[in-house]
Amino acid sequence: MLKFEHVGMCYETFSGKTEALTDISFEAKKGEFVSILGPSGCGKSTFLFIGTGLTKNTSGLVTIDDESISKPVKDVGFVFQDHLLLEWRTVLSNIMIQGEFRKMNKAECYEKAMTLIKLVGLEGFEDKYPFELSGGMQQRVSICRALIHNPELLMMDEPFGALDALTREQMRVDLERIWMERKNTIVFVTHDINEAILLSDKIIVMTQRPGRIKEIIHVDIPRPRSLRVTETQEFIQYRKHLTDLFMEMGVLHAN
Repeated sequence: MLKFEHVGMCYETFSGKTEALTDISFEAKKGEFVSILGPSGCGKSTFLFIGTGLTKNTSGLVTIDDESISKPVKDVGFVFQDHLLLEWRTVLSNIMIQGEFRKMNKAECYEKAMTLIKLVGLEGFEDKYPFELSGGMQQRVSICRALIHNPELLMMDEPFGALDALTREQMRVDLERIWMERKNTIVFVTHDINEAILLSDKIIVMTQRPGRIKEIIHVDIPRPRSLRVTETQEFIQYRKHLTDLFMEMGVLHAN
């Protein structure tokens, strides 16, 4: 569905040019869960902006369904690390704002919003405001907002990065369940090795800046993947391989 062919990204700065990405080639197939895993500053978020047409790559070709991206893509959902909810709008109206922008039928939009609220376990909180919710609940609202127009492609930029460990794990489980029901294509940025293994069909391992693809790893572990999966030999082997890659790059050190 989403394809990068020899993509590079170079920014002009006051001190000169900064190369963020170089020679990136990969594809996210329809219904696939792809994680972009790498150190800070390697261009992971730039991936998402280029893939949605919000940033124009300086070299190479990016296509969605074989069509070149020349402007911002409309049929996409985007979830950021910060929930970015409007504090003066309720849970329901924060979710429905996406439908307002897209001029969706109001009754249909309401119905979809209520279905999503139920799906993420926020029933009874429809009329609450963001400040009345926990961090995990706020992020559930932002996921609902991104999904209300049923996008085929969902971009997620470290959406659980600001959450505590237990909430993060529950959100990971919830996201996998939602994805398994809807089967949209997800491109998910993370720093977390365990998270990448537990969520992904495919992991794109990035080098330090300028970001290159070090390796593409296909994860063949049955779903759904509970936390108990981390105790299996399969998981341990994937984790060891990824850890070795980051140690080889000098991102992780033994001592």
